[in-house]
Amino acid sequence: ILAQGRWARSRPPYVRAALAPTEQPLLTKKPKTMSSVPVADLSKEQKDELVCTYAALILHDDGAEVTPQAMTNLIKASGCMVESYWPMLMAKMINNCGMDQLIKMGSGGGGGGG
Repeated sequence: ILAQGRWARSRPPYVRAALAPTEQPLLTKKPKTMSSVPVADLSKEQKDELVCTYAALILHDDGAEVTPQAMTNLIKASGCMVESYWPMLMAKMINNCGMDQLIKMGSGGGGGGG
């Protein structure tokens, strides 16, 4: 009823389009994803690394020190489990390189043409 009559014709085109009956879903684009590979398709090692990466990023973002124990506590609190060596390896790498440097390295940035 709202899409008919003078009221609808006086509205901008985007409002008329939103009010017009449609058989197609409003969102026709595919939603953006964080990865091109679903988590279910990752190996156990890849999942463990991903969980530790998220734990380290959360700790860093919160301003907390990234330690193996802090990562383990956060991982357990999230209901996830990883092999016990992962938090130790990740924390050692982060403390050696620095989280900011690792984030810069992982941000891509493309490569220059030769």
